[in-house]
Amino acid sequence: MDVRFKQQFLELWEKYFPGAELPITYFYTNDRGWEERAKSAAVTQCVVDALDAVRAGGTLALDVETTQCGGGKRYLGFAQKLRPDFEYFLSTGIPGKMEGERYKKSPQLVMEQLRRLPTFEAPGKFIVFKRWDMLDLDEEPLAVVFFAPPDVLSGLFSLANYDEPDANAVIVPSASGCASMVYYPYVESKSDHPRAVLGMFDVTARLCIAPDHLTFSVPMSKFVDMAENMDGSFLALPSWAKVRARIKAL
Repeated sequence: MDVRFKQQFLELWEKYFPGAELPITYFYTNDRGWEERAKSAAVTQCVVDALDAVRAGGTLALDVETTQCGGGKRYLGFAQKLRPDFEYFLSTGIPGKMEGERYKKSPQLVMEQLRRLPTFEAPGKFIVFKRWDMLDLDEEPLAVVFFAPPDVLSGLFSLANYDEPDANAVIVPSASGCASMVYYPYVESKSDHPRAVLGMFDVTARLCIAPDHLTFSVPMSKFVDMAENMDGSFLALPSWAKVRARIKAL
């Protein structure tokens, strides 16, 4: 992590989003030094719920063994297969065997959506989550994830579109909470024109975060551009100053 850029963003964030929560980041690594920490951080439920400690300044390391949620394993890149009968779990269920979540109208729709998704294999044995200000010199995040209310989201959304001719520089895929934060930003990072991802519309994961918050996840290359554009953008104008005052007052 470039120390200059790390500090530059911290100063810009406080300047234009005073008092708003700092983003978290994640990166993959094969460094065995993370093994013991991963072993002590078994996530038996939703990965999103385990990120509270990271948002508070802690560190979370996970691997294939300690990520027990089936969806989390897949969308963090640790497994390609989902639980048996997943297409029924996400849709109609199976009478007498399983209560479906009914996020899709039919099992066939689930299978078709999965068929269209690019495959994703974790580029390292461990995934490590850290808040932006806690990153060390040798740690290079793949993406930045904001947990934010509408006023903050409006600034991030507008900044993501600031230097783009396309009106769709931010996507809102149908996805689990962890997929919108890890899987989709990772896939976008491989694109020539990576897009930001608005997420946490997953009803099951909603109770893991505040009722007025969503996530805004940005591949690192796009995030660098967003940060470098802040001073010359709408953020320096009176229209944003009025919104900024509301953010500071929260």
